[in-house]
Order: sequence, then structure tokens, then C-alpha cells
Amino acid sequence: MKSMLLGTLLISAVFSAHAEKSLPRTVQPYVDFSGVYTCTGDDAHEGKYTGKVTMQLKPEHSKGSYASYDFKLEVPDYGTYLGHAAANGNVAAMHFALTDQLTKDYGTGIAQFKVNKQGQLTFHKFYFEPEFKGGNTGLEDCVRQ
Repeated sequence: MKSMLLGTLLISAVFSAHAEKSLPRTVQPYVDFSGVYTCTGDDAHEGKYTGKVTMQLKPEHSKGSYASYDFKLEVPDYGTYLGHAAANGNVAAMHFALTDQLTKDYGTGIAQFKVNKQGQLTFHKFYFEPEFKGGNTGLEDCVRQ
């Protein structure tokens, strides 16, 4: 019985030590993507467009590598889309909705952030709108000013 208990404790210690080594010791802090971005997009229904995205960090809702944001997209001749974003590392999910809700012009995007050759923060976003004109998708490229 003692040898069985000792064997179980030894195996538990080995697995515990292995688990500790495989976990990161520190969590990298989030990157702040706050700012105003100039954007060009291509919408499957509406075609090419330009816009301005404003993202504002919500530090009280951000922790470790995770960051939360207020999100606003302004598109001339279409309107203002309000929403929020949740980021982990250099990837962010973004929810947005046109303030005029009659069109059902709302959706969710996924964006990848990087720094371009000029040293500016950029993101490339794919979005899906489940109800706008029977369903819709688009791409958007934005550069922080």
C-alpha cells in the first residue's frame, strides 16, 4: 500500500512539474490599438467605400494579453456604426451596428493588426453581416493616423 501511494505521489509530482514548464511564466501585456484609422473597404453588396474607425481602450475591462475597446466606424453617405472590440495579441473581434437599425446593417469582424513599412499601425478586417440584404461580407484595410 505504501509503495502504491508513493508511486502515485511520484507520478503526480512529475506531471505537475511538466505542466508548470509547459505554461508561460508571464503573460504579455495587451497592445493598445486606440486611435483614429483611415479605412478603405470592399463590401459585397455596396462595393468600394472609405471610412474612419475610432477605437478607444477600456483599461478597466482589459487584462493580460486581452484588451477591450469601444469601436466606431463612420462611413460617408452611409452613417455611423457603433460597437465594441475584444482583442488578444494582434487579433481583434469587432461587433458593429449602423445607428439606423431599420436596415439590419450590423455584423461582426475579425481583424489582424500589424505595423506597415512606414511604421504605422494597420489592420486588415473580414466582416460578416447575417441580416443585411440577405447576408453580406466585406474586407477593410485601415491605417492609424
